[in-house]
Amino acid sequence: MKILFLGDLFGRAGRSAAIDALPSIKRRLKPDCVIVNAENAAGGFGVTSQIAEAVFEAGADVITLGNHAFDNREIIPHLAQENRIVRPANLPKGAPGRGSTLIETKSGHRVLVINALGRVFMNPVDDPFSTIEAELEACPIGTACDAAVVDFHAEATSEKCAMGHWCDGRATLVVGTHTHIPTADAQVLPRGTAYQTDAGMCGDFDSVIGVEKSEPLRRFITGMSSGRFEPAVGEATVCGVFVESDDATGLATRIAPLRIKGRLIQTWPDTEAAPVSLEA
Repeated sequence: MKILFLGDLFGRAGRSAAIDALPSIKRRLKPDCVIVNAENAAGGFGVTSQIAEAVFEAGADVITLGNHAFDNREIIPHLAQENRIVRPANLPKGAPGRGSTLIETKSGHRVLVINALGRVFMNPVDDPFSTIEAELEACPIGTACDAAVVDFHAEATSEKCAMGHWCDGRATLVVGTHTHIPTADAQVLPRGTAYQTDAGMCGDFDSVIGVEKSEPLRRFITGMSSGRFEPAVGEATVCGVFVESDDATGLATRIAPLRIKGRLIQTWPDTEAAPVSLEA
């Protein structure tokens, strides 16, 4: 099957670019499942039910969140009703919403989507490794689901790399979000899990990780703030990853980055490239 994952939608620029681009991306790549991280979609902090519905209408099958999951209180009742929105699974018990979901796509594929927060340089949460392990063991690829995708919302590249190897052979894709900068390490790990440390954001890269430059610069240079962070509003780049997997095993055969529009060097996945062989 084919899976498209888009990185953090940041503010109006990022969400508009992703929503506008999704129909044409889907026509070109023909993904069976589209997953979008939207935890910065509402002014850079959280998501609203209205924005979530717009993302679904554009073609997303699942929305993942992160450390800003509850910044917009309006979304909290919606999380209990909407099984297509996933907040981090390793939040304390009693947190609203769900940390994973199993959906059936229009093509008939069963896709498990898990969201989790890292702990390095982040606010305290439960252990993401044991949390994700429990989710994967409860719904193994190749039997209970056709694909399993882990959105690991974390700060440290080392923690993200460790998560990729921890899940190798048990997940179809482990992809990092949160740091907003696309990394150049897209690969299929030795046991068949597609991995990229960070998918990058859908946002204006003439910015400081999506934020209009003046306030972050002031804080770095003077150590003082003069107001809140505001999303940059220039033309956004749409960033993500595209994965193909073996329907029989659920393991990945190909991963490629996607970057279109905006300021970054453009790249489309090469769907004609030879798949990765997992044979020794």
